[in-house]
Amino acid sequence: MSFDGQLPPKTRLLRAAAELLANSGGAAVSTRQITQLAGVTAPTLYHHFGDKEGLFDAVVAAGFEEYVAGERDFAPSGHPLEDIRRMWDNHVQFGLNQPELYLVMFGNIRPESRPAIVADAEALMEEMLNKAAVAGQLNVQPREAARSILAANVGVTLMLIAEPATERNLELSTMTRDAMIFAVSADQASGTPEDSGKSSVVVAAIALNAALQASHSDQLSSSELKLFLEWLHRISNSSTS
Repeated sequence: MSFDGQLPPKTRLLRAAAELLANSGGAAVSTRQITQLAGVTAPTLYHHFGDKEGLFDAVVAAGFEEYVAGERDFAPSGHPLEDIRRMWDNHVQFGLNQPELYLVMFGNIRPESRPAIVADAEALMEEMLNKAAVAGQLNVQPREAARSILAANVGVTLMLIAEPATERNLELSTMTRDAMIFAVSADQASGTPEDSGKSSVVVAAIALNAALQASHSDQLSSSELKLFLEWLHRISNSSTS
């Protein structure tokens, strides 16, 4: 089977490579498989992408551009954690709308090899979480929060993709999303007055840390700023000690 011949050859190659990679189960995908599915010749692939690896890179790059567009395709609400909820939902919907592409981007994981696409997606989420930190809404560092939330977001999306469309329970996504955001939120309940006071100090330290790094303050020398940020980092991490 090949793709619609009305599509441009470059588009057919991208779609064919994405589908074959997603369904490969980790096995090698040949140039012949790609060109046969796309309904083009090998020289056409070389003309557009240089070689097979260039095509694979283009598949991931195109997917990430579309993913980023979806993550940023809304006006900020002024409530960073609410925007994180919307980013989560956009992520899940992207995966369900384009499962083959999603599996290429987030599903091809090898031991001890962290894909650049995951780091880029974390950075995108951390950007929004920095705003939440500055607003005093986080009880953990933005980078740690981004990593935790994205890990759960990817895991839920992969689980939903694996289920028959008619049996998917999107409530699983909603429950996991809210649980993860609650876990990193400054609104998380504390057990004792002592814990509450400690949590307030941690939240304030995280907020000041994020604000200083975002403002590129020139009120302190570089060595003073480095030392101050180190103190804030120790305080903000004290909740786990």
